[in-house]
Amino acid sequence: MACNAITMNIYFRCGLLLCLSWVCLLSLTHAQPLDATALQWQRVELGKAGERYPFAMYSNKPWSGDMTRVRKAVLVFHGLGRNGAGYFTSAQKMLNASGAEEETLLLAPNYFIATDAAHHAVSGLPLWRGSRWNRGEDAANWPRPLSSFQPIDDVLAVLADRTKFTSLEIVVLAGHSGGGQLMHRYSVLNSIEGILRGVGVRVRYIIANPSSFLYFTNERPLANGAGFAPYDSSRCPAFNDYRYGLDNLPPYASNVSVPELFRRYTERDVTVLLGGADNDPNHNQLDRTCGAQAGGGNRLDRGKNYIRYEAHLANSAMPLKRQAFEVIGVGHSQSRMFGSKCAARLLFGLAEETNAAGAACGALQL
Repeated sequence: MACNAITMNIYFRCGLLLCLSWVCLLSLTHAQPLDATALQWQRVELGKAGERYPFAMYSNKPWSGDMTRVRKAVLVFHGLGRNGAGYFTSAQKMLNASGAEEETLLLAPNYFIATDAAHHAVSGLPLWRGSRWNRGEDAANWPRPLSSFQPIDDVLAVLADRTKFTSLEIVVLAGHSGGGQLMHRYSVLNSIEGILRGVGVRVRYIIANPSSFLYFTNERPLANGAGFAPYDSSRCPAFNDYRYGLDNLPPYASNVSVPELFRRYTERDVTVLLGGADNDPNHNQLDRTCGAQAGGGNRLDRGKNYIRYEAHLANSAMPLKRQAFEVIGVGHSQSRMFGSKCAARLLFGLAEETNAAGAACGALQL
């Protein structure tokens, strides 16, 4: 469906896709080694009764333990390398430095593809094709549709269970690179945030160095920051197809209108982190398809363009709940991005003055 510029007189109707009456069951079975290190991921069961499925996650706490002291849950999402172990290890170092281990649940979900079976114990797990997990597509090997967004929904539904997480105050969802793309699209398309808000739990999204963003209209940035205009489709016929635009949305989000998507997105707590040195137009993991290039030539430019675009759409009538930072001198590194002074504070409350090794952050210069 083609979409034109969004009007400012839309009304927000949050259609909740999930109901707490069928809160997902999450049960720990046994740990599976991911690599030669001592770190192990847990095979957990997610989903409602009759449709449960196994999934791999790293966790700093056993699911069978007492969660009543947990005040914050932090989920970190890996990039194209599907190296959840590395993301979990980096995040755990920051968590330990914050001194908030007891009250923080740290999770690192891990998506796998078929070729991972050569190195990892993925038998029985849902598997995705290539990088399609970062856009919400269905698992390739599953007998029924299973969007890569669904495991996130199902974990969040468990976190919303006040009989288990009696003290939970906030959930932080953070992704870098391919995980940043996953988190950006999820921050736009998910409906479960309304359930968490309804039980008094805040949700924060941290999106770091994604290769592309999801545009709500057929507009794209003009050269040199000169504004936005309808994009010439002769240059890229599929420029507005999902994952770059909202044409041909996946089934996961097919029952929510474009105005509703944008209205609720403006109200969500979203922070964008861009590496000041992540500006290589030839980076080996940069999306160089024409749909991505319509947003800019490199990750830094694409991020700046999208921050401008959000403000362009929202105008003064729709205040954006946004923060945007440049991480000074940092390129495409998840450990340095999430270990930066601003990210560590947003993730774990680590005081910037005590994070001596963290890269400095500055206001994004648009």
